[in-house]
Amino acid sequence: MEHLKLYHVHPLSREDRCLIVEGPVPPGRLAELTMHPDLDAFRRPAEQHKALIEIAGLPEGRIIITRDENVIVGYVTFHYPDEQERWSQGHMADLIELGAIEVANSYRSLGLGQKMITTAFEGGQMEPYIVFTTEYYWHWDLKSSGLSVWDYRKMMERLMKVVDMVWYATDDPEICSHPANCLMVRIGRDVPLSSKEQFDRIRFQQRFMY
Repeated sequence: MEHLKLYHVHPLSREDRCLIVEGPVPPGRLAELTMHPDLDAFRRPAEQHKALIEIAGLPEGRIIITRDENVIVGYVTFHYPDEQERWSQGHMADLIELGAIEVANSYRSLGLGQKMITTAFEGGQMEPYIVFTTEYYWHWDLKSSGLSVWDYRKMMERLMKVVDMVWYATDDPEICSHPANCLMVRIGRDVPLSSKEQFDRIRFQQRFMY
């Protein structure tokens, strides 16, 4: 499957800061930038920087960033699901995971997460895909945000809905392990019926759930 990547850039003025939201950013350009030290939710900043460069080099990989001059202060990743997860079982070429989304602490509440996600979908480039994200409460920064588990869940749902991602049911054990966890999905208008049906079979693997 050929993966169309349409680059978009958006200068933003936020609280006397001139920020740039752009992407998908190629690996060479990412290597020229540095990571904000607060971007440590998933790995140490240097290790996450390396991971972003690797994802950007994948045929299906997409990295959308917010930068303050040459410092990455936020990012969103898109890639095929991990081979260890059930979502990779069908080896679907048109199933893409919205993976990590992170914004440095001092840049939060500026609408950057929403802008990065909408940038990824511009120009109809995600219409050939089923895009999904798995939200697990243990990945959420409850301490810094001051939000409860349920308020954070509502915040994430609002964020994903800006690109029409909606809640989908599943019997995936990890998602079902806590009621705040959820699966959110957007099915592009160019996705064939066969892929929709295959995705349904991946979502539900216990017969009693039908």
